[in-house]
Amino acid sequence: MTSSPSMDEAVGVLEGDVGTGELADPVTEDVWLAFLRFGRRPFHVPDAPDADGLLFQYGTYAFDGPPTFTLDLARQFEVTDSGGDHDYYVQVHCELRYGRAPALEALGSFNSWFFHGAGDDLEAWARGLTERAAWAAIRRLEPAEIRVYQEQV
Repeated sequence: MTSSPSMDEAVGVLEGDVGTGELADPVTEDVWLAFLRFGRRPFHVPDAPDADGLLFQYGTYAFDGPPTFTLDLARQFEVTDSGGDHDYYVQVHCELRYGRAPALEALGSFNSWFFHGAGDDLEAWARGLTERAAWAAIRRLEPAEIRVYQEQV
């Protein structure tokens, strides 16, 4: 029996699923499908309803430069202390940046969470996101940059 990877391995697993540098001219939908593969993988996490969540969010942001339309696909893991109480979260991001475009900026901003332990259906959540009008505007776009990273929040 194969054991679930630890949260410490999540960035490497996501990079492997996304194939950073391996896909020739990936479009948003390619990266989204890779992120969903990553999102389906079980990881060793605490036994709590919000210990393992997926986040889909987009908007025009100026985090470290000029405003850029960004789609951020993230997985959040809860980290507990030695007593089993919440300590902090680790987020593993797959950030797609597209540059400035009025049509993308007109999409505004949006976010949606899914938590594995909450009893919701991952496939239904994903389908609901791809049924949004904004998805039609971004699904075939080639991001100018794809960045995979981890942060503590």
